Amino acid sequence: MKIYTVGGAVRDELLGLPVKDRDYVVVGATPEEMVKRGYKPVGREFPVFLHPDTHEEYALARTERKVARGYHGFEFHAAPDVTLEQDLARRDLTINALARDGEGALVDPYGGAADLKAGLLRHVGAAFTEDPVRILRVARFAARFGFEVAPATRDLMRHMVAAGEADALVPERVWQEFAHGLMELRPSRMFLVLRDCGALARVAPEFEALFADEGRAGEALDSIDTAAAANCVLEVRFGVLVRSLDPLTVEALCSRLKVLAACRDLGMLAARHSNAILDASGLGAQELLELFETTDALRRPERFEQIVAAAFIGAPDETGSRHAIERGLAAAAGVDAGAIARAGGGPEEIRERVRRARLDAIHIALAR
Repeated sequence: MKIYTVGGAVRDELLGLPVKDRDYVVVGATPEEMVKRGYKPVGREFPVFLHPDTHEEYALARTERKVARGYHGFEFHAAPDVTLEQDLARRDLTINALARDGEGALVDPYGGAADLKAGLLRHVGAAFTEDPVRILRVARFAARFGFEVAPATRDLMRHMVAAGEADALVPERVWQEFAHGLMELRPSRMFLVLRDCGALARVAPEFEALFADEGRAGEALDSIDTAAAANCVLEVRFGVLVRSLDPLTVEALCSRLKVLAACRDLGMLAARHSNAILDASGLGAQELLELFETTDALRRPERFEQIVAAAFIGAPDETGSRHAIERGLAAAAGVDAGAIARAGGGPEEIRERVRRARLDAIHIALAR
């Protein structure tokens, strides 16, 4: 029985990056032997075990065979005679088909170390075409490392899309990969790779339409990379991406891809109100108050701050509008609604007095 560290941990060590998680492959063992050694079985489709002390995952070396369309249509085989090279051969990219043995020696049967140095995303073998999720993963790795996609791999991805493999991707998985990609260093690369192979039009036609417009595409791509450089949270990055789309388009996109509620809500608000936020220096007190009301800025100031960030990132000459929003919001928030309510009156009357007080406060703040 031999144990190897495999995949991302080896790749990131070679790149000089911090390693977050380690994956292990066990060669020459049976499930029964693993249990006897104290490992706890947790795998459903193939044998995976938790280490008795570290609780890290150890998987038996395995091969896989495509038996049906889509990314669930696989049959796995794990046995003591499956070699490390066979196990690595089923992986997507050469940079992920790396291993280290117990003594720390690098095992690199498919040239992953050379591809790391060259900044190249290259598939391991023809089996790459069997799993459509790999299209999304290649795009995400392009966003993470800024690597180029090897011409032969790009051709395979285009073939997969043309063959309808991308149509088998479920919306939840598409959103999951988009969310991960948006949090990488250069999110724009993910969308460029997906558009180049034709997958973007199949999984997110709204984004395909956005990037087909050369003017809007450049602005959107630059802005989401700016948001990444500023270390913005996912909700803001998504808001930056969709802010120039029609709100109904954003709603349809979020509904189909099962986008997280927080991202969906911020994206919708960014699409509806980004123009008003950018033009806030020219808004009057009434228009500013309406902006605060429709975005629920007084009750949810942190979310409103994210909406403002999504509107301003990558936009020129924002200082005047930002100051107008900050002064107006501070003035409206400074109104003591409780004191007005205690003065008496019905609910409608109280609401109207509070609103008038906020309007007056914004007027005064803007006149300063």
